[in-house]
Amino acid sequence: MKLHPHRDLVLINTAGFVRSLGVGLTGVLIGIYLFRVGLSSFSIGLVIAAGLGGSALGTILVSFAADRLGRRLSLLVLSLLSIIGGLALALSPTLPALLAMAFIGMLNGTGTDRSASFALDQAIIPGLASDSKRTWNLAWYNVLLDGGGALGALAASLPLLLQHHLSFSLLSSYRIVFFGYAGLCLIVATLYTILSPAIEASDPPECAKLNAVITPESKRILAKLTALFSLDAFGGGFLTDALVAYWFFRRFGVAEHDLGFVFFAVHILNACSHLGAAWLARHIGLVNTMVFTHLPSSLFLMAVPFAPSFKWAVLFFLSREALVEMDVPTRQSYVAAVVKPSERIFASGITNLARNVFWAVGSGAAGSLMQALSFSAPLLVGGGAKVAYDLLLYRSFRRLRPPEEMKAVKAEL
Repeated sequence: MKLHPHRDLVLINTAGFVRSLGVGLTGVLIGIYLFRVGLSSFSIGLVIAAGLGGSALGTILVSFAADRLGRRLSLLVLSLLSIIGGLALALSPTLPALLAMAFIGMLNGTGTDRSASFALDQAIIPGLASDSKRTWNLAWYNVLLDGGGALGALAASLPLLLQHHLSFSLLSSYRIVFFGYAGLCLIVATLYTILSPAIEASDPPECAKLNAVITPESKRILAKLTALFSLDAFGGGFLTDALVAYWFFRRFGVAEHDLGFVFFAVHILNACSHLGAAWLARHIGLVNTMVFTHLPSSLFLMAVPFAPSFKWAVLFFLSREALVEMDVPTRQSYVAAVVKPSERIFASGITNLARNVFWAVGSGAAGSLMQALSFSAPLLVGGGAKVAYDLLLYRSFRRLRPPEEMKAVKAEL
């Protein structure tokens, strides 16, 4: 097969868009649907945590085996397994079976695509372009992910539309939508089958060896980044779309239709912020962009529980969402820049693994806090963890710059 790096970039972006469409849909609906079928807040948190735990295992396998097995094959298998997550919701098995299927299917209740496929994508994309285009390509990739997530969130009104216009019961309408989610996963798998060898490592055995034994300097950097990203993800686990939508549903009685519009706006704001992040990073640097946008977003979030009405709560929440994703393409670009190209799969995998594990921990704890302490406690705990992450990240990495920023500094001198 011929190498087609530009076509591969288009295919990866398209697959990411379709995958995120399903993630945005399930992110809004999972918590409410599971509540409607009789699960407690604690059980809902467990299901979301199980899905994230499965995603964490998938990320481990990607980190150590993707270059040995083949990146295209790895993406294909991950997409096919994701179908099980949709079937888990559509078939409504008993809780133990639901937890097992959510785990195997890597069911994503965060509302944001941070899957094992996402980890592999973000390691592949930097190798399909030069360093000067790395952040912009990752920004566009994330724009499409959030664009898909926005449309998926908007589609959260589908169960009510099916109920009102086609006379299905509400639960049957939900199940039809979840079968549709499984169909989206199949489309993603099909797109991955036509990727070219340009996405593969040039020397898989050697690359796999390097992934297992990275340089001491890269190991030191990754250890710090992984610890910090774990703290950030732990806070994010309290703030998945599924739990936040459930919070709005219980606190203000907001219907799925209206929540769909709210989370549509959320993902549109997220998508626009990625391009703003790439532009800002060119002027003030990757680390500064990550911290100076993420910190105020956490403060907006912590104001949401104190809002006197739904309108004020949404205003604070949307203000947070306009800023919170600006650290995503910059973080991905920074990780790819501070390690060697041959270490990128491992670096992406290990940092995303940490995020998935601590997302799962945070999600499980969020359900317990909602039920045992305070219904709004997850928003405050999650926001506080993210504030601590921002401060520690700036302290640790403000002086470690990626190659393109060092070149710019030298040019100015």
